[in-house]
Amino acid sequence: MINRMTLGLCAVLAGCVQKAPPPPAPGPVTYTVGNPYQVGGEWRYPREFGSYDVTGLGVIIQHGDAAYTADNELYDPNGLMAASPVLPLPSIVTITNLVNGYSVQVRVNERGPNIPGRLIAVTPRVAQLLNFPSGGVVEVEVKLDGQASSALQGALGAGPKLSAAPVAGITAQSLAPPGSGGATGAVQQLVATGNSGPQASGPQLTGQVTATTPSPGPLWVQISGFGSESDAARTMARLYGLPAQLVPVSGGDRTLWAVNAGPYHSVEAADAALQQVLQLGIAGPEIIVR
Repeated sequence: MINRMTLGLCAVLAGCVQKAPPPPAPGPVTYTVGNPYQVGGEWRYPREFGSYDVTGLGVIIQHGDAAYTADNELYDPNGLMAASPVLPLPSIVTITNLVNGYSVQVRVNERGPNIPGRLIAVTPRVAQLLNFPSGGVVEVEVKLDGQASSALQGALGAGPKLSAAPVAGITAQSLAPPGSGGATGAVQQLVATGNSGPQASGPQLTGQVTATTPSPGPLWVQISGFGSESDAARTMARLYGLPAQLVPVSGGDRTLWAVNAGPYHSVEAADAALQQVLQLGIAGPEIIVR
């Protein structure tokens, strides 16, 4: 009898416990680019992009105890949020799981992931929608929605971008949130007070998943950005036995060159090659899917 009464009292007390509210926001939601920073020997260079369509490895956000994201939004593990090492915050992107072809649109509002060779980190909710594997690492494509991102960033104090759609017609409205909570897809409203200009409504992030043709591929460690083939060849010669090749890459109005080491058919092998490149003092290696 005593045990039953004790259990009943514990159940009542547990039902009365309420989750503590988050601390006050450190400031208004702000447009953020940030300075270059280093993670595990790999430098990241946040900047504005005219276009961004990149493949690599996606993981699940490890947010720790921080209540707010890098641009001062309340972190929600059930939100349609993501962390990028380089994209301006906030940005709107479409993330595709290349293994199963599932895609969803999310809001990038955090820096990370803090692991060398990782392209993007997503909330547990996004990982569930895209059917990330149990290990949490998967081949992905991240594509920037330039028009939606420019309108959103302009409302938060970003200057005009030559490649962006005009935002002059935007009127004062509430700013869409990082995403929906739970499985209902309902979108809450988050009001942002930017440093200049009116507020703007972001895209309605419903969590709708679209299916495209899966396109997984082997992993490569890429060192890019060489202005000439000879410069790329000199770097390739430093790789000391790693299987590598020179590849031309589009540089807008000219052809640039990259060194691709690989192919690798496991994350462990690609990570080992990335670490070898970093130990050689070669800057800027990335893991891509090709």
